[in-house]
Amino acid sequence: MLKKRVATGLLMGLLFLACLFLLPWPGFVTFMSLVLLLGAWEWANLAGLEQNWQRVVYCASVIALVLLVLSVSLSLETARLDEVGTRSVLLLGGLWWAVSLLWVQGYPSSAVLWGNRWVRCAMGWLALVPAWLALVYLHQYQYGSWLILLMVVTVFVADTGAYFFGRAFGKRKLAATVSPGKSWEGFWGGVLCCLLLSVVVAAIVKFEHWPAIVTTVVLTGLASVLGDLVESMVKRHRGIKDSGQLLPGHGGIMDRLDSITAAAPVFVLGLMLSGWSALNV
Repeated sequence: MLKKRVATGLLMGLLFLACLFLLPWPGFVTFMSLVLLLGAWEWANLAGLEQNWQRVVYCASVIALVLLVLSVSLSLETARLDEVGTRSVLLLGGLWWAVSLLWVQGYPSSAVLWGNRWVRCAMGWLALVPAWLALVYLHQYQYGSWLILLMVVTVFVADTGAYFFGRAFGKRKLAATVSPGKSWEGFWGGVLCCLLLSVVVAAIVKFEHWPAIVTTVVLTGLASVLGDLVESMVKRHRGIKDSGQLLPGHGGIMDRLDSITAAAPVFVLGLMLSGWSALNV
């Protein structure tokens, strides 16, 4: 199992890096759209849509939402995503994650509010579409690929730091009813690792407004934890361990994307609000 997990992880990493740095923007949009549909297929099951035709309809609904988002965000004159329209969609996604935090804190009692399959369908729309938009928005910029990589590394560092600090010092449960393996000690260990990462990055790029990059990276790490907890909560309510079986040793696509669904919108909003010059090139 460990060999499968490592091999699958390496292949996924290489494929992602190749698409991230080698594909032009339209190609990257196509790649991310395929990933989006795979995630939608699995989320349909998390929502309780078990029959294939129901899951196909759900994927079609996600495509329709993407087209709606593009109609709001895409400038026909420049063939680029407009910051104003994109920011509006990402703010909506950020509002959703704020609500989801309350639901995680209130689980299992909060399930009375979101346990209905149609509400869970809406949860998938709000998790997947803003994350897709955040990634394709960043990629259109000159340094976009590197910014996306920084976001992914931030999620990895937060998760890895939380794992090792949790194993070494974990005593107090972070969300016992949602994810019993997570601890507050691990949580703060992940935050500390993100803080160290942000300081290193700020020093390397000589970012003149270093507090902004530190704040953005740390908040992205925090958001990644929430993304993980929300999917864990939905899986627990659904009574399943993994979102799918597509990735040997890892489960499904959503089991790998759950943290990024929350982290990506927060990361891009942080960059927008900080006015980082990389987004003005």
